[in-house]
Amino acid sequence: MLTNKLSAARRVYTAVMRVLLLLAAVLTAALVVFMIVYVLYKGLPYVTWHLISTKPSYITGAIGILPDICNTMQILLASLLIVLPLGVGAAVYLTEYAQNKKLVAAIEYAAETLSGIPSIVYGLFGMLFFVTRLHWGYSLLAGAMTLAIMILPLIMRTAEEALIAVPDSYREGSFGLGAGRLRTVFRIVLPAAGPGILSGVILGIGRIVGETAALIFTAGTMAQIPGLFQSGRTLAIHMYVLSGEALHMNEANATAVVLLLVVLLMNTLSALAAKKLTKK
Repeated sequence: MLTNKLSAARRVYTAVMRVLLLLAAVLTAALVVFMIVYVLYKGLPYVTWHLISTKPSYITGAIGILPDICNTMQILLASLLIVLPLGVGAAVYLTEYAQNKKLVAAIEYAAETLSGIPSIVYGLFGMLFFVTRLHWGYSLLAGAMTLAIMILPLIMRTAEEALIAVPDSYREGSFGLGAGRLRTVFRIVLPAAGPGILSGVILGIGRIVGETAALIFTAGTMAQIPGLFQSGRTLAIHMYVLSGEALHMNEANATAVVLLLVVLLMNTLSALAAKKLTKK
């Protein structure tokens, strides 16, 4: 009788937890869908070709975002080119080469600490070091370096978890065929961990594209299409400026739509690349 009561209680508990987990999953998906639909509803009617393809002009009153789109892509690509070799390289060292557990623990603790620092502190550091100390001035390169430092812990930890998840049998099979450690890492382990690493890249893209505080202190707010050593603003900063002025809210909502589409496009490309790596 007692066993039956315990079995019934366990079944009830399992059913309740399953329902709660389902509700949590549905609520999360619903929030994402609601946010996307709301942004599209508020801004999509104001997304025009003139808005996307022109520069802003105080003389004509035009609110174009072409420079902001170009600057966003420049900072995104520059940040990823800087942070990916560093983050993945650090993860490979920690998982494949490091023997000193204290050193590994210290590096992981430092990465976790860096990931918890507010972005405005990174912006202040970037302004003091890259802009002032190195005399780069307000520039896209200073912003890209600051963002690279900001997302380095995210990329490193994600890549590390992806490398740890690769079965040891892959490494043992490669060693058994006579391959060295370096060849095993680059030909066997990294391709197998590719989808996991790309998931970290997707998270990093979202943080880079949506960052404002760090870039205001380092890249500036100039509405122009510069080189990497000149000042320029991104879509997020453009949206922040418009919403702060409260004079062009329709254009700010349209900028939010373009920003959302850029993130969705980059995430889709990363997901397709991860899928292709999984098939291989």
